Amino acid sequence: MSPRAGVLVRRSFTFPLRPTARQAAALAACLDDHRALYNAALEHRRTAYRKAGATVRYGEQSADLKHIRADDADGQGRWSFSSQQATLRRLDKAFAAFFARVKAGRAPGFPRFKGKGRFDTVQWPKDGDGCRWDSQPEHPSATFVRLQGVGHVRVHQHRAVRGTVKTISVKREGSRWYVILACDDVPAEALPAAGATVGIDMGVASLVTTSDGDHLDNPRHLAACADRLAVAQRDLARTKRGSKRRRKAVTRIAALHGKIRRQRLDGAHKAALRLVRDYDVIAHKDLRIANMTRSASGTVEAPGRNVAQKSGLNRSILDAGWGVFLTILSHKAESAGRELIAVNPANTSRTCSRCGHCAKENRLTQAEFHCQRCAHAAHADVNAAINILRAGLALRDVAQAA
Repeated sequence: MSPRAGVLVRRSFTFPLRPTARQAAALAACLDDHRALYNAALEHRRTAYRKAGATVRYGEQSADLKHIRADDADGQGRWSFSSQQATLRRLDKAFAAFFARVKAGRAPGFPRFKGKGRFDTVQWPKDGDGCRWDSQPEHPSATFVRLQGVGHVRVHQHRAVRGTVKTISVKREGSRWYVILACDDVPAEALPAAGATVGIDMGVASLVTTSDGDHLDNPRHLAACADRLAVAQRDLARTKRGSKRRRKAVTRIAALHGKIRRQRLDGAHKAALRLVRDYDVIAHKDLRIANMTRSASGTVEAPGRNVAQKSGLNRSILDAGWGVFLTILSHKAESAGRELIAVNPANTSRTCSRCGHCAKENRLTQAEFHCQRCAHAAHADVNAAINILRAGLALRDVAQAA
């Protein structure tokens, strides 16, 4: 349901940090020590179960933190106790997700030890406990966040923070540092009624096609940067493990991927904003993207077919960023007071939007739709978007009648 005026939501705000050289070194040390704590706690659980069949839980490991900090005052002892508890909770959530996957019969994915490149975030669960947002209000021209063991770090605050700051996280992306604020009680900014509804179909040729016939371009950021990535990855393959050249090559690849991610986010924000400004109700397919992008390679006994073509399609779908776009669209719709409806995608691309005839033969090519019964011809994605809109409005009517 769409929110009414005055509804409060939870939102996060991300800002770049501007640490000094000393502060950047302290932030890196903070990450390394929290990573070491995570790995030690994981090894503790593995060893206890392997040797004694015992299950170690978060409460026991959290109680041991006091002794760990006392024995390593210059290491673990210099960081916030609460942030270390958050790291242990992170491990506990990883085990909970593991057992949930086992119970559901999916690939288990046992929690793994974190290498340097796989642990990039530290969280402080409460503003004021080991951290403080806007820690130097006597400097109105600049914003700082205070982190225990690091100091007052300057923040490039490019927009106002609304609501109440609940948790503070610091994240490293390549050579960049960011602070992420999770805020409660953020007022939803409802937009005036647009008086229009729309169905949208996600695609590769166009990121979004609307039932009104509009096409929002898919920029293909990964494809545009593919040549530079290939060169950087070849350079990485020629380097020796542990060498300075290898570290530089890894940094270069991380910077390229970071740029692609930021471009994709920017495009998704702009496309979602356009939709929520123009429409009151937005219907979209309830996509299972993880299933759609699963490898077709199969097994040795039952090898897959058209593996190379499926791999290329998977890459294009992930490059388009459907999941990122739908997540951002959901957040913007909630804040703007718009209604977002997810519909079953089955046969929306094969059904004629004019007569309702459903057949595989109706979809001639990726872009062409021609009904075999009534001879209706249209762009295939526009036809699908119209069917999605009708299905969404039908679901809405059922929900309102209930």
